[in-house]
Amino acid sequence: MIAVLTGAFDDISKAMKLRRVWIALAHEDIGDQHKRTTLGPIWLLINYLAYAGTFVVIFGDNHSVPHYAAYVATGLLVWLYLMEVITQSVSLFTREESFIKGTTLPLTVYVMRLTLQSVIRAGYALVGCFAILLLVHTPVTSDWLWSGLGLIMIIVATPAAILVFAVAGAFFPDLSFVVQNLMRIGTFLTPVFWIGPGQGIRAEFYRWNPFTYFLEIVRLPVMNAEFPATAFGICTMIILLLWVLATLLLGGCRKKIVFVL
Repeated sequence: MIAVLTGAFDDISKAMKLRRVWIALAHEDIGDQHKRTTLGPIWLLINYLAYAGTFVVIFGDNHSVPHYAAYVATGLLVWLYLMEVITQSVSLFTREESFIKGTTLPLTVYVMRLTLQSVIRAGYALVGCFAILLLVHTPVTSDWLWSGLGLIMIIVATPAAILVFAVAGAFFPDLSFVVQNLMRIGTFLTPVFWIGPGQGIRAEFYRWNPFTYFLEIVRLPVMNAEFPATAFGICTMIILLLWVLATLLLGGCRKKIVFVL
């Protein structure tokens, strides 16, 4: 166990010393994705606004929630980020196979590269979300700071989640297809645009879906001007469990990944 933890911390430490590498790679990724476009990364903002706008138009007559547009905007901000991180994580080491086999970079470098890339992309969506909140006259209160803390917690959880899914995806390649399908279904099982908790089976999906609480730590302070203590507590436990699992997987599997790719 000590050897596993030592190996994990050594990999993470080396990656932090190489932060200029994964920062440069992440920015290069964003630039390459929009290299030949006129608007560049601004398309990330447009994509979010188009997606959120479609949901608001289709479900916008829901009078059970004041500022329903804000409800959808904050929910989509978190959900799209989580969905992208998880689906991209499963095939991470497969995509980086040539680098992993051809260099001696720590695995955490690739994890942090994807983390920063996802955060940058979400930053454009955050601008769009904030614009929607202002356009629909959502009351700005000091409780919005709790939403900021919620976003920070999600970012802290991101490298751990990426590690867990990336290691699992390296050993079980079919997991990529399983996760993609589950995340598509998860869009409808998670209260992104529908109101919870409701009754019957929908209430169970609301209660037992871990994504619900990650949405709530960002959404409730904005919508209800409140501190969602239960959601923050559950998210904290999930994040701690993710980091424990990620550390054990990194320490125990980091030298085996190259042989299963």
